[in-house]
Amino acid sequence: MLLNQTQRSLAPDLARGTMLVLVALANSTFYLYGRPYGPRQHVFEHDMLDRVVSVLNVTLVELRGYPMFAAMFAYGVVQMLRRLPDNDGKKVVRRRLRWMIAFGFVHAVLLFPADILGLYGVLGFILLACMRAKDRTLLTVAAWWLLVVAVVQGFVYTTASYSADREFFWSFEVDDPVTALLLRPLEWVFTPFGILGVGSAALVGIWAARRGVLAAPEQHRALLTRAAVIGLALAVVGGLPMGLVVGRFWTPTSEVVMWTLSALHSVTGVAGGLGYAALIGLFVTKKRSGPVVRAISACGQRSLSCYLFQSVVFVALLMPYTLGLGGVLGSAEVALVAIGTWLVSVLLADQLRRMGKRGPAEVLLRSLTYRR
Repeated sequence: MLLNQTQRSLAPDLARGTMLVLVALANSTFYLYGRPYGPRQHVFEHDMLDRVVSVLNVTLVELRGYPMFAAMFAYGVVQMLRRLPDNDGKKVVRRRLRWMIAFGFVHAVLLFPADILGLYGVLGFILLACMRAKDRTLLTVAAWWLLVVAVVQGFVYTTASYSADREFFWSFEVDDPVTALLLRPLEWVFTPFGILGVGSAALVGIWAARRGVLAAPEQHRALLTRAAVIGLALAVVGGLPMGLVVGRFWTPTSEVVMWTLSALHSVTGVAGGLGYAALIGLFVTKKRSGPVVRAISACGQRSLSCYLFQSVVFVALLMPYTLGLGGVLGSAEVALVAIGTWLVSVLLADQLRRMGKRGPAEVLLRSLTYRR
């Protein structure tokens, strides 16, 4: 199936492709096991390099990539509705969302219980109900939802102690594939409680899509500059304290402090995700293009296939019932695995671009969505 790229905007695809390296870095930490677990269920590290990498991961990546993904997802839903006839648009989008939930369930059960495809499918139905809301309403609800995020995330990650056992996502340390298979559906159900901030990011994504912020970024340079600077600054300021706790450079003695740090980390993650998206938009205004930009954009166009590819590689390399490298690698080494996996996915996506083809998962989802 040949891919028509003439009407695509560069910024959204480049943002999705870049976002996938953040997703890979965040997801790879789930696969580390065989050591005591600490705050946010990161493994207890002794090596200084691993501890520093943990700080950087929590500060710059954790809960920053998924809000960026959510904003791009909402942006794409608006674009999809605009391309389709009014009487068929929502019907087609609903069908696509239902299949996303199905894809997410299969992905969660077979490979990765912290799957986000199904969550975004559910989120998509909520977004459809918000399409007629006024801009001010969208932004107001997004802001108030951050209060919910702060309260829930504060309670979910209040512990600063270290434990020999996992508190959630138990399947990652199970050496029996059948037992892991049975645990994953339950783990998948609890996943949304860890990434509630995507709701606010998605509402901002609708607002941005209405204005074509990423479709014509040169016309919104001032807005993108403010969003990038403020968003990324908030992400660093809000994420660094939790990063220092995870890296064992600081140990709070009060649960109130841990609640505050966790809430701050989660809320500023939304700002960070939007800041990353804005930074990509600013990059596009420089009119820079080349093989690297084209390859990462190709990855963004095939983000579903590349996202699933990451899970296949991680399971093959890291799980206890496969090669079991998750039990011996440190945070720095598994970060290299994550980056390497993303780079391979970029190269594969670029090869598909050269051949004029979509990714296999995109072909399947499209055929199911547009079936007659």
